[in-house]
Amino acid sequence: MPEPIAESDPSPRELDVLKALWELGSGSVREVHRRMCPGNELAFNTVQTLLRIMETKGLVRHRAEGRTFVYEPTYSRDRVTSRLLDRVFDGALDQVVLSLLQVKDASEAELRTLEDLIAEARKRKATAGRKREER
Repeated sequence: MPEPIAESDPSPRELDVLKALWELGSGSVREVHRRMCPGNELAFNTVQTLLRIMETKGLVRHRAEGRTFVYEPTYSRDRVTSRLLDRVFDGALDQVVLSLLQVKDASEAELRTLEDLIAEARKRKATAGRKREER
């Protein structure tokens, strides 16, 4: 197996492969192809080649199960989000949220979910702060 090169950002097509793997957790080329291309939009060999290139770039890794390679992502959604936050919004979380709310008409349920997530984040932050003070 070739040594991974220094990791680079995934291309749009590689992001499509990563999305399929994030949903699957891990998968063979056939499983990734099925998830990515339900209408056979890409050839099986194209997906196979993409996965090989992505492994060289350090975006995925594989393990052999018999004669089948099973791939899993090493590049996470959180990493994509973090890079977007840094590159586009200079780390300003409030600007990301504001931008998203301006481009998508959030439903009441989505807004409630966001409020719940913010409340959970506040609790985690408060708990972490108390633990630091106890040390």
